[in-house]
Amino acid sequence: MFVSLYSCKIYRDIEFIPYTLVNPRIFAHLYSKDMRTKTLKKNKINVVTLGCSKNVYDSEVLMGQLKANNKEVVHEEEGNIVVINTCGFIANAKEESVNTILEYVQKKEDGAVDKIFVTGCLSERYKPDLEEEIPDVDQYFGTTELPGLLKALGADYKHELIGERLTTTPKNYAYLKIAEGCDRPCSFCAIPLMRGKHKSTPIEDLVIEAEKLAADGVKELVLIAQDLTYYGLDLYKERKLADLLKELVKVDGIEWIRLHYAFPTGFPMEVLEVMKKESKVCNYIDIPLQHIADPVLKSMRRGTTKAKTTKLLKEFREAVPDMTIRTTLIVGYPGETQEDFETLKDWVKEMRFERLGCFTYSHEENTSAYNLEDDVPEEVKMERANKIMEIQSQISWELNQQKIGKEFKVVIDRKEGNYFVGRTEFDSPDVDNEVLIDASKHYLKTGDFTKVKIHKAEDFDLYGEPL
Repeated sequence: MFVSLYSCKIYRDIEFIPYTLVNPRIFAHLYSKDMRTKTLKKNKINVVTLGCSKNVYDSEVLMGQLKANNKEVVHEEEGNIVVINTCGFIANAKEESVNTILEYVQKKEDGAVDKIFVTGCLSERYKPDLEEEIPDVDQYFGTTELPGLLKALGADYKHELIGERLTTTPKNYAYLKIAEGCDRPCSFCAIPLMRGKHKSTPIEDLVIEAEKLAADGVKELVLIAQDLTYYGLDLYKERKLADLLKELVKVDGIEWIRLHYAFPTGFPMEVLEVMKKESKVCNYIDIPLQHIADPVLKSMRRGTTKAKTTKLLKEFREAVPDMTIRTTLIVGYPGETQEDFETLKDWVKEMRFERLGCFTYSHEENTSAYNLEDDVPEEVKMERANKIMEIQSQISWELNQQKIGKEFKVVIDRKEGNYFVGRTEFDSPDVDNEVLIDASKHYLKTGDFTKVKIHKAEDFDLYGEPL
């Protein structure tokens, strides 16, 4: 049987994917079971991670469980047993996940891989379709089926493990997931379908995990959740992010604590007081705002308005004047008019965010926005996203010029080419500005903090000399 790309339901949901993006050889051998050979090497489990930082964390927890079961486990290296932790958030992520699954199916057909297991958000969202259309995967698991996945891998789920995971990030920082799922009703978002309702992790468990990370040399905690703002409401009946921070700053060895993904509505303002008082809490927050035109915000079910959002950001800057605010925006949402876009564009110019990312709207089934007509053409979506990023590039360049001649505490993440690459407290890993230091003139140790004086600045990179 030959599987047509367009007969695959997953791909029908990703309407714009051309056939050539997938290797036809994958399909040619998909069902040729008689051609398959088995490897004779000792079982080694290769965990492949796709998607966001929450998936990175989940993969690390899986690897920690496998190690506790005395299994040989690696991350994105060669292994005869493969676990693919997928993303199913938007079209591009689904495309990457499906292509990765098919790539390993081909390796299985060629005899380079013995078994394939798929977990994560794509598997949670499309499990029946995947089982039907890519049956050469040995088993599919959802986002809450870790014990079942471990059993399939010949391991037991160890409930006593708190914080024992194999980190895959550079040794100086690690993600700390403080909650799972989301209770927000945003019209465009499929996260609740894949991750379920918001569930906070108790403060005492997070402190134990942070202590273990610090003992392993981690110096920076990047707090992640679908919604940091909501943290604690389910467990303690009140928002507890500030209380969590007060406990985490007591952990010896941790020097920076960074906040990612705070929802604007209901933000606990006492967090800003902790940020001002505690030097370990970075003057940085990632607060995805998505849009600012009131008609779009209403349709998105964001529970806020342009006036309320602008007021909140001004309160942020008044409380912590040197705070760096990162946000993300969506353009091309159903019904977004040129007037709505002009409102957004003018607001970005006015607010002068230190960090900003812009994405085109992805029409996701089973979300409330899926019932709306996806009426903004793809080329218009891209044009609008590019315009926003052009504005942001200029803002970033201007703000970076103000840093020339100033000194910053910088953590060194890695050496890349002729440069040591680091970050200030105002920059999160992978998504923000980096500080480049000439490796031919200076020797620095990965994971160390050092004072750096900036002598050159571009749109998104700074160049400096260690002091």
